[in-house]
Amino acid sequence: MSAIRDLIWDAIRQADHLLLVLCITANLYGIALIYSATRWKESFQSFPLKQGVAMIIGIVLYFIVSQFNIQLLMDKWRWVVLGCTLFLLLLVTPLGTDILGNRAWLSIPGFPFNIQPAEIVKLFYTMLLAQLLTQFRNPRELSAPLSVAKLVGVLAYFCGLIFVISSDAGSALIYVFIFLFMVWAAGLKKYWFALGIALCGLGGFVVWSLLPAANRWKARILVCFNHDYDPQGIGFQQTRSYLAIRSGGLTGQGFLNGSLVQAKYSSALSERYNDFIFSSCAQELGLIGCAVVILLLAAIIIRCLYVASVASDSFSSLVCVGYGGMLIAQVGLNIGMCLYVLPVIGITLPFFSYGGSSIITMYITMGIVSGIRTRSRPNWLKDHPSVLWGGGKSSL
Repeated sequence: MSAIRDLIWDAIRQADHLLLVLCITANLYGIALIYSATRWKESFQSFPLKQGVAMIIGIVLYFIVSQFNIQLLMDKWRWVVLGCTLFLLLLVTPLGTDILGNRAWLSIPGFPFNIQPAEIVKLFYTMLLAQLLTQFRNPRELSAPLSVAKLVGVLAYFCGLIFVISSDAGSALIYVFIFLFMVWAAGLKKYWFALGIALCGLGGFVVWSLLPAANRWKARILVCFNHDYDPQGIGFQQTRSYLAIRSGGLTGQGFLNGSLVQAKYSSALSERYNDFIFSSCAQELGLIGCAVVILLLAAIIIRCLYVASVASDSFSSLVCVGYGGMLIAQVGLNIGMCLYVLPVIGITLPFFSYGGSSIITMYITMGIVSGIRTRSRPNWLKDHPSVLWGGGKSSL
């Protein structure tokens, strides 16, 4: 029994406490916003409690995951790829559930949350990409055509699988951003980025010209450039979101008092507790409340990148860069969507939007970063709890 107690204590003592505090603070802030955004409908009023339960599960997993050396998984990378593939393929079974046109969730009987496989798989995708990048001995070898082909092949495999199975363009786009951040950090020559931009631009132009005018993806992009294009149709969600943000002003209309957030009909502000929770925050807490949201998320991202800078090996460093890039992409895309400058693609705001599996996955992600931070310390520092708890400058 004492051995188990010592193991638990070691997990708590060695974890990155600053990162955990930032995550919990953001999560609690998000639960408060979810509580306000779900009061209008009785069937939604259990969501804050479910989010709280997911947070507790996530915190426990944060400590557990921080004790594992994820690099050991890469010794069995083929099994990891197979497992990820089979997990995504579950979406084509009766367990797969369609939400807003995307078959991106698994509904398991008796389980309190829907599970989004792409959310979980991207953790392993980042590790696989980091493992492949560390096999190249220098930037010159990394930038060789065959090396780039291998990297793009990994990206295409996962993005293609996700899009074909679930039509979830938002998740696929996050995978692309993770890829870009990681290959940039690894030292890929800049001419490859220029070539990629040129090819994507050319391909985008061809695809755009071939798409019919009524295509929903085309309409979602057009409405961002011309808000009068279809304000009562494809642009309705973002029109209401923009109205909520503008009406909040500097300090907002007051917590639990937002005119659109508290309205008794769903069309007042769609997905106000999920994709558009930033808009809910803006109306009730104003610019100041939104600034706190951004600062908390920025602090978490900076912490991930800091851990990347002190990691003991390039694999661990690239994993942290990938997770930091993932957060940057999700935050930027979600807020851009709420501000009506980017199309709606179903990207949630990390730690704030409602979603049990998303919250648990984020804590697992941060637990991996915490474990990397722990293993980056020299042995003499690990043996001094007072320093780990913030007793000196090395606690950072």
